[in-house]
Amino acid sequence: MVYPRVPFKFLRGAACVLLTLVWLASCGVNMMPTKDVWYTQHYFIMQDFERTAYRTLSETGKREFQNLFWAARDPASREIFQERLGYVVNAFKRENSRQPWNTDRGRIYLLNGPPAAIDVDQNTSWGTQIGQPTNYAVDRSREDVQAYRAEVWTYSFQKQYVKYAFTFAPPNEWKMSPAFVAGNRYIAEFENDNKMVTFGILNPEKYKQDLEALEKKK
Repeated sequence: MVYPRVPFKFLRGAACVLLTLVWLASCGVNMMPTKDVWYTQHYFIMQDFERTAYRTLSETGKREFQNLFWAARDPASREIFQERLGYVVNAFKRENSRQPWNTDRGRIYLLNGPPAAIDVDQNTSWGTQIGQPTNYAVDRSREDVQAYRAEVWTYSFQKQYVKYAFTFAPPNEWKMSPAFVAGNRYIAEFENDNKMVTFGILNPEKYKQDLEALEKKK
């Protein structure tokens, strides 16, 4: 299968900046306390009511919440998450050694899993990697703006393609920029589907009742 190539120039411009800000605001990145390791790891797979509930809890309540969070889901969901988290910790530690999951690529990988393809701008041309990037980026400690300027991750969703574009920012960061390619309008639906299906709650009503009973902040 051949994926469309994305010119690097389309990753720039004021429109990209605006869309990026909108995306970050909608995800509540600035509201996420980085000192709470569990919360930063799970934030992007949590549903809105879970985030709201978690922020109201005492330290004891938060510990109980963390147990309920996975007890309310299929055990396979936790296995998927742990596998993805393990990959993220190893692959993106160069960007954030303390919290590799708290990076743009790390967050997208935790929620959506491995992309079907990765297009890499290597200054001279775009290269495409087809299939799950299991071995790709395992050790990215030598990433350099001279070698890589941008990546576009492609996911297959229903009959569409969903794409995420990341640009390299020296010395070692990759920042997400909306890619102006077909399928991007399906990102919200795609991400919600991953939350509700891959990490779906088995009995939402009982789960909400259990969360309501947790100890709140005083």
